[in-house]
Amino acid sequence: MTALKSDFTPVVDLLHEKGAGPVRTRQPHYVDLMPPCNNACPAGENVQAWLDLAQAGKYRDAWETILRENPFPAVHGRVCYHPCETGCNRAQLDSAVSIHAVERFLGDLATAQGWTLPVTAAPTGKRILVVGGGPSGLSASYHLTRLGHEVEIREAGPLPGGMLHFGIPAYRLPRDVLMTEIRRIESMGVRITLNHKVEDVLAEQAEGKFHAVFIAIGAQIGKRIDIPARDAARVIDAITLLHQVETGEPPRLGRRVVIYGGGNTAMDAARTARRLGAEEAIILYHRDRAHMGAQAFETDEALSEGIKIKWLSTIKDIGEGELTVEVMQMDEQGHLQPSGRLETLSADSVVLALGQQTDSGFLRNVPGVAFLAGGTVKVDDAMMTGRPGLFAGGDMVPSERTVTAAVGHGKKAARHIDAWLRGKPVQTSAKHPIVDFALLNLPIYADAPRSVQTETEADQRISHGFEETTAGLSETEARYEARRCLSCGNCFECDQCYAACPEQAIVKLGPGLRYRYDFDRCTGCAVCYEQCPCHAIEMIPEPAKAAPEQVA
Repeated sequence: MTALKSDFTPVVDLLHEKGAGPVRTRQPHYVDLMPPCNNACPAGENVQAWLDLAQAGKYRDAWETILRENPFPAVHGRVCYHPCETGCNRAQLDSAVSIHAVERFLGDLATAQGWTLPVTAAPTGKRILVVGGGPSGLSASYHLTRLGHEVEIREAGPLPGGMLHFGIPAYRLPRDVLMTEIRRIESMGVRITLNHKVEDVLAEQAEGKFHAVFIAIGAQIGKRIDIPARDAARVIDAITLLHQVETGEPPRLGRRVVIYGGGNTAMDAARTARRLGAEEAIILYHRDRAHMGAQAFETDEALSEGIKIKWLSTIKDIGEGELTVEVMQMDEQGHLQPSGRLETLSADSVVLALGQQTDSGFLRNVPGVAFLAGGTVKVDDAMMTGRPGLFAGGDMVPSERTVTAAVGHGKKAARHIDAWLRGKPVQTSAKHPIVDFALLNLPIYADAPRSVQTETEADQRISHGFEETTAGLSETEARYEARRCLSCGNCFECDQCYAACPEQAIVKLGPGLRYRYDFDRCTGCAVCYEQCPCHAIEMIPEPAKAAPEQVA
């Protein structure tokens, strides 16, 4: 049995709070709070809601709930770094709910059963041009179409998907999975024009009679740094490597490949190099593992495939067949300092994985558009640039550079574009307070170990090439995993309050309708509040009663 991380035995202090008395001083109210999973999702998914539907076996309803915010459940179930799970309160009990695995199950089930997208709104007669067919552009197109607008995507590449297609290897994201969800968006009426690089956005807007433009070209240019390299040295950036692999023209890397960088792209480049035939792939990173940008599981998977990592190492010179590396060291303040110690490594090629920047030069002549570091574009809270009707999002604006953040940008931009076209501001409501683990009341709960997705054996992955390495959950596993959700901050009709009330002051309203209080019976004893496991009840002061009218 897994050891408990906390002692949930309630401490009874009869003098701590005043209970019921002849006059009620406080009363219970049902509330809805913000679960940390929902709050952490960059795409704004109502994670708790679709987990609730999935655990009840209402899979299509769960899938459609995801689609309100995100059109790519099968994709995100594979490539999202699931910050929702980092925030999950269950992690403090045993382990976080495997939210991404349930999302993948729902996405794959939708494909297997041929589910189609929900009906869109009535046509508005408005046309929007989307420049870039990556995750942000596709997300914006999807949401704009659902709002009734006509959308055309113009994509410079030969395939839609952007970095989903050309930056994430197929062993993490099978291309049939990606294209199925993109084709579903096309089936809504979104037109995708490929091999069309937009050079003059205002001219194309005028020619196509578009009422608004959303630019989401991503960041697909590999960063370079000033490292001396002789002419014969074989140097390639990681983005170019991954792109050439996807287009069927992989470069010849040789037997020994060095990858310079410490992010997720460096891990992908190293694992790709091994699949292309490199006998040895070595990652050089100038800091230690604690400061590495790559996700921990990405690093672990790379190491399990035989990738070597040299920490605290920086390249000083790249020559033909070898490179000079300086060993770095940390001072007492944790700052990097050169040690002066040099090493020589043999290498047939060097892959630079030092980050990406955006190719936004075509916007330089657009009045009102302002630029920031790295070619990123400045936008306001509505995702609009300094030119009215010209919006931008995804990796080309300052933000976290992840697939999920880009999809969230597309949704946000779509809603603001729709509001701008209608001449009305976006209607937003205040967020509910976040419910943390300390607010939960779990004296009784079920031990439920986290479901584990099957991984291809590490020694077989290279020989399997670019086949997917991680399997999905079965229906039984996915439903079980969804049931591990604690429903933090929101009533799930467990009947704890109903059973505990000594005055029978709680009235059941039927499945899905929750409960109400009969305040003619309620004494304000707070037993229901104390028994609610998910903190969906709060005690508030008794409202002041109006003084009776005086009779003359």
